[in-house]
Amino acid sequence: MDGIALVRFDDSFNLGSIKAYLAEFISTLLFVFAGVGSAIAYGRLPSDAALDPAGSIFALFVAVSVGANISGGHVNPAVTFCLALGGQITVLTGIFYLIAQLLGSIVACLLLKYVTGGGNSHPKCRCGIRSL
Repeated sequence: MDGIALVRFDDSFNLGSIKAYLAEFISTLLFVFAGVGSAIAYGRLPSDAALDPAGSIFALFVAVSVGANISGGHVNPAVTFCLALGGQITVLTGIFYLIAQLLGSIVACLLLKYVTGGGNSHPKCRCGIRSL
């Protein structure tokens, strides 16, 4: 292990890197949309419905599968941070991955707000964009 690699501009600004950032954006968007969407849908089910975490598991599988061959399928900013800290990717590339992941999750949440009408998932829930 060579340590932390700070900056390599040729590595962070080529066409392959742009594709990787876009793959991280799309995979994180899919993961958050499907995972949080399944939680919202579960919150709207009757109280006697069975708990099934398959939506979140399937969302993670799809998200990693989408980006695995292009960007490594990090999906999680914590994974990206650890890879940058371990020297597997440069810090600059890690920052761009983090930006793509955060933007993907924000867009997914905004899409969910639009698709669900912006309401809370449960009457007792006092969280979300509306309460901010």
